[in-house]
Amino acid sequence: MAGHKGRPHNVYMKRFASIVSLVLLAASCATNPATGKRQINLMSESQEISEGQQASAQVDKEMGIYKDPALAEYIDGIGRKLASVSERPTLPWHYQVADTPAINAFALPGGFIYITRGILPFLNDEAQLAGVLGHETGHVTARHAAQQYTRSVGGLAGLIALGVFVPGAAPLTGLGEQGLGVLFLKYGRGDELQADQLGVRYASRAGWDPAGVPEMLQTLGRLDEASGQSKGVPNWLETHPEPLTRVKDIQPAVRDASAGRTNLFRNRDAMLRAVDGLIYGDNPDQGIVRGNAFIHPPLRFRVEFPATWDIQNSPDEVVVRKAPNLNVYMLLEEVPNVRGGNIEQIAQQTMQSAGFRIESGAQSSINGLEAYVGTYQGSLQGIGQVLMRAAHIIHNGNVYMLAGFAPLNQFVESDDDFLKSIRSFRRMTAEEAESVHPNRIDIYTVRQGDTWPSIAGKSGGVIKASTLAVMNGAETNSQPTVGTRIKIVTGG
Repeated sequence: MAGHKGRPHNVYMKRFASIVSLVLLAASCATNPATGKRQINLMSESQEISEGQQASAQVDKEMGIYKDPALAEYIDGIGRKLASVSERPTLPWHYQVADTPAINAFALPGGFIYITRGILPFLNDEAQLAGVLGHETGHVTARHAAQQYTRSVGGLAGLIALGVFVPGAAPLTGLGEQGLGVLFLKYGRGDELQADQLGVRYASRAGWDPAGVPEMLQTLGRLDEASGQSKGVPNWLETHPEPLTRVKDIQPAVRDASAGRTNLFRNRDAMLRAVDGLIYGDNPDQGIVRGNAFIHPPLRFRVEFPATWDIQNSPDEVVVRKAPNLNVYMLLEEVPNVRGGNIEQIAQQTMQSAGFRIESGAQSSINGLEAYVGTYQGSLQGIGQVLMRAAHIIHNGNVYMLAGFAPLNQFVESDDDFLKSIRSFRRMTAEEAESVHPNRIDIYTVRQGDTWPSIAGKSGGVIKASTLAVMNGAETNSQPTVGTRIKIVTGG
């Protein structure tokens, strides 16, 4: 771990054991409100709420909240109905849509629940939505979220980088110091099953068909094809273990909750109305990937990356990787806290503070924009010694760093690609920016002769046929039913 070099490992273990002992001595043993079991409680309810509020503010800043008041009201209304029938109805519950295409949902201590924009198209009715929100509500009522957060912050599990940046490259931005990583630590199978059971309990109490819980798990378990949509935030399959195995485990709870009930509802039409027009994939407000180009309409710039490289976009940076088994990357990010000086001084100070030594560099003009392009050497945790070709570019009063880096023995063969991308950075006209539109969800009635490939083809290649089938709760090798209203994706 950075910052503690040279101290013997056993010293840390002794100190860690002492800290844990003190924490456990100070902790109270209380009855878990959701399970009725006695357990060590490491965080009071007021602390849960305080920690959740702080983390929620950070989520709002780092991930963004999807701007659709009607959808926000719909999601929050369903969530609060579930919370009202839970064992902790007086918590300050908030249910929000995180503006990310990743397919996920997560809970913060104290009742702050997030469902991502990316998961919503894969839920086929309100009962399945209630299953997701009920599951996350269960993590809060059973205090799983508080325990997970406490363990992580206390050092037991440690922070895991959110993944919006190259693993180990955090010294460039300080991302490793951010607390969002604790949201994406996996719960154990026991906690997940308990949250599933609580989701069934709350959904059925509130009037929804609890069969939405296993159906939701079944869909999410098929999402290998769709998992490539993750742009910086882990997907459900990375943060919630074994959804398909849990389908079988939750069936007894579903049968018990449904026994003798004839008035349970699904509300498929309401769910279809809620997602009609929803942005699918990148939101242009945060920059958007089109082919091998990254385009940011609000900031009015465009850059081209190598055609076969994987581009991942997040609100803070763009990370581009040459191949899964190579540590060759490109990075685009705004340089924060620029404090005067010319572009050469800004570039060198930025790289020095990140621990990189300059080898060569010169001021330049990139498509009419003032820039400084240099080569640097430094060390990145998990990669080792790297060479970096970095351009610092002034555009509309901001400074952007566009860089490529690779291990010493792989730099030369990738440097031409780095330079081509650097030279492609250019400003966009107002007309170009206004012409960029997102992909969106639309509702379509299946016609005679339609197949999943033919319907997916209407998107212009935005979505695969197999992903479209999963999105509509169907097997990938099935045929869509004529006359059925389904979700499709229309290209921007």
